[in-house]
Formats: sequence, C-alpha cells, structure tokens
Amino acid sequence: MQVQKADVVIVGAGNAALCAALAAKDAGANPVVLETAPQSERGGNTFFVAGSSRWVFNDLDEIQQVMDLTEEELRTVDFGTYTREDYLEDMGRLTQYRCDPDLTETLVDNSRDTLVWMKSKGVKFAPMYKGQSQKIDGRIKFFGGQICMFWGGGPELTAALYNAADTHDVPVHYETTAVSLITKGGAVCGVIAEHDGEAREIQADAVVLACGGFQSNAEMRTRYLGPGYDLAKVRGTQHNNGGGITMALDIGAMPWGHWSGSHAVGWDLNAPPFGDRDVGDGFQKHSYIFSIMVNAKGERFVDEGADFRNFTYAKYGHVVQQQPGMFAWQVFDAKVDDLLRDEYRIRQVTKVTADSLEELAAKLDGVDADGFLKTVQDYNAAVRQDVPFNPVIKDGRGTDGLAVPKSNWANTIDTPPFQAYAVTCGLTFTFGGVRIDADGGVIHRSGNRIPGLYAAGEMIGGLFYFNYPSGSGLVAGAVFGRIAGTNAARHADNRRAGPA
Repeated sequence: MQVQKADVVIVGAGNAALCAALAAKDAGANPVVLETAPQSERGGNTFFVAGSSRWVFNDLDEIQQVMDLTEEELRTVDFGTYTREDYLEDMGRLTQYRCDPDLTETLVDNSRDTLVWMKSKGVKFAPMYKGQSQKIDGRIKFFGGQICMFWGGGPELTAALYNAADTHDVPVHYETTAVSLITKGGAVCGVIAEHDGEAREIQADAVVLACGGFQSNAEMRTRYLGPGYDLAKVRGTQHNNGGGITMALDIGAMPWGHWSGSHAVGWDLNAPPFGDRDVGDGFQKHSYIFSIMVNAKGERFVDEGADFRNFTYAKYGHVVQQQPGMFAWQVFDAKVDDLLRDEYRIRQVTKVTADSLEELAAKLDGVDADGFLKTVQDYNAAVRQDVPFNPVIKDGRGTDGLAVPKSNWANTIDTPPFQAYAVTCGLTFTFGGVRIDADGGVIHRSGNRIPGLYAAGEMIGGLFYFNYPSGSGLVAGAVFGRIAGTNAARHADNRRAGPA
C-alpha cells in the first residue's frame, strides 16, 4: 500500500462502506477504501446475509423502481403496500420507541430512493417469496410488508458492490487496518493504517468509518452484552472487532445507542465460531414460530408465536443465550414439515428425528426427558382447537392456561415423525456505537460535530434497541453509507477550496 493521501478515506469494505465510497465518487471525490480482511474474506458482514430488505412502497410503480417484475408477476402477485407510517411504527414498536427519531426518519424516507440508486450501480433485486408470501386462490399474496431481497443474497450483493467499485475506479486496499485517526485543531485529517506490520499515515480531507460493530470482539461482547457472551457464536465476519468505534471514541466521539443490545438469532448449536462462507446464512433456524422451543429442563421459555418471524427472530437469540447451557431445541411434528424454511434441510445441521415422543425425548442431548414429556403433554392440552391454523396471518390459534403462552400458530405435537433442531445464540451485529447526525457526521461528546469524520453501518448507535425489523439493517447501511459518502466528499471539496 503506497497511498499517502486521499480526498476521502473509507474504513471498512462491506455494504455501508462501499455505498459510501460510490457516493463519494458520485459527488466528485476520489475515495480510497481500507479493508482489514484479505481479498478472499472481503465484504464484512454483508457477505453472510440472506439479503432481505425493508423499504417504503405505496403502489406497483414504486415497487418497479426497485424490482424488475415479469408480466406474470404483475398479473398474479399481490405485493400490497408498506407505507412510511408502517415503517415508522414497526421501528418504534420493536425498539420500544427508543429509536432516534431523526435517524429513523432519515432511514425510512431514504429507503426506496437508496435502493433505486444501488440498482443504478448494478445491484439486483428480486421478490422474496419464501417465508413472506402464500398462494391463496391462485394468487400469491405477501404479508408483513417485506417483499424484496438483494438478488443472490450476501455473496451476490458483495460481488455487485465490488464490481461497481472497479467500474468507478475506487481502489480497495486489503489487509490494511486503520488503527487511529489523525486530527488537527479538532478536525479529522487522516488515518494511521497498518499493512504487513508497518504503520503509515494517510492524509485525507475526510474519513468515513464503516467497519462494523464489536460482535467479533469477545472482550467487548462480555463487557457490554454481559457474562457468557464471550462464548457466543458470531454469524458473520471475524474482522468486526469494534476498531472503528474505538478510534472514534478515542478522539471524543459520543457513545450512543443500546450498548448492551445486539441482533442475535437462533443459530445451529454446532456452527463454527464465526461465519462459514460456504454455508452463509444456512445455520439460522427461523421456523420456530411453528415449533415449541425447550431448554435443558425440557421447559418452554418463550412465546414462539408472539409475532411474525420478521419481528422476533433478532431478539430470540438473546433469550436462548440466557437458558441453562446456552442452548435450546426446536421441536416440530409432521403437520408442519412443509412449512420449514430451507435452512432446516442443509447437510450441516444438528437434528434428531423419532417416531415417538418418548424416543425423541431420549435423543434431545442435554434435555431432561421427563420434563420435556410433561411440557408437551401440558402444551398439547392447552392448544385452542376451536381456532383454525393459518400460517400467513397472526391467526390467534394460541394456548390457554400456560405460564408461557403461545399466541399464534399453536399446533399439537402429536403426529410422527417428530424432528428437533439444536440452536444457540448467533450474534449478527451490536447496537451500541457512535452518535451521528442526519448528515452522517460524527458527534463529539460536547454535542458538536467532529469536522471531517463521518460514520455509517453497524457502528452507528441509536437506530435499534432490544429488537429489529428484518431487512432494515442492510437498508440502513446503504442509506447512511450513501449519505456519509456524499457529505464527506462535499466536506473534502470545501476543505480543498479553502476560505471563501
């Protein structure tokens, strides 16, 4: 790495960072991207995502701004609507109305336009039928407001962003780690980066930090998320160690957001410590709404049917983490086998099957068999048989009289063959980070903006608390990456122009 100066330095090389780089280029700057990982591990957490996206659409014309639909899809699919008010309400409801109002409105109001811009850079989108829609009377109907995914998931999104960076002559320097920020007179004017064990100064008119949260840092996880989180599995990259957050805090950036919170899902018990680039998101286990989940005592511990998967999966990993031994089993019977998502059918899965509940109880490793059988007996007796089962709405088919209710999609566990899947907590990203304004500028502890410093992606705080509506993370990374890159380029241009 021979670069010594750049208009804008982008730290990180995932979705948010590359959107920042492409936006800076659009605004007339010449950005340089620094990536800690080697080229073979590039892309940050983005590479590992399933690719769901959440954005505002009011009619079919607005949908077609993002997705190219076939004539058959236009004729046979009811995509519904997802309004600004819907998005704002989902963000507020799931974060217990703690989400930063300015950042939330910025995310919502820029969601569709940002995806249209990404499309112009070669990113492709496709309808997200699996798990989000159902065929009813010959017509496919979406439910829950989420209709779209990045085509090909994380790997193809990563490839498209890097192709765009190549096309726009944005250099990416691999195995190059920014370790500290250079400041002068309170303004950021570059970074110190390490490559091959050598530290070097890179002067810059502006810096964008977009290098992820601290989910890959066992010490920071334990310090902020709590005891036991040093043992948690990480769904994505091993390189998101909180370095960008630390660099910003070291020069006085204001900590912001839910530092003891994170996006955490049910993840295969025997998945590796960090993401597997071949399996990708396949270790997730998100059909739990049709199961009962039991802990080591054989007891249910959460309302599996409290809401659609989109609105509970990112917090239920924490609930599993708090169970004895930090694991649980998801138990299904044959009645719902056709509803299980594709990740239940991969080869790398921790699964047991049985033709009787007694046989299944003996196979649930680490679980009290008698406790499990008593739980199933009590649960089966409590299921409301007078309410029809409907997997595409919150059907109200719940339980009566249980200490831990199941509110929707309750079916008796009585039809063999039975199957069960062992899960633990899988951390996606952490919610605590630095404070930014709606322009992507990092805020100092004094309340003033730090000149020349911008941030985006998982390392900004204030958007997510306790929970998360699915698809909003990738879109937030793109929205604030684009904003940060654009304003960093403008700051660089103003700085080069000097005083008027």
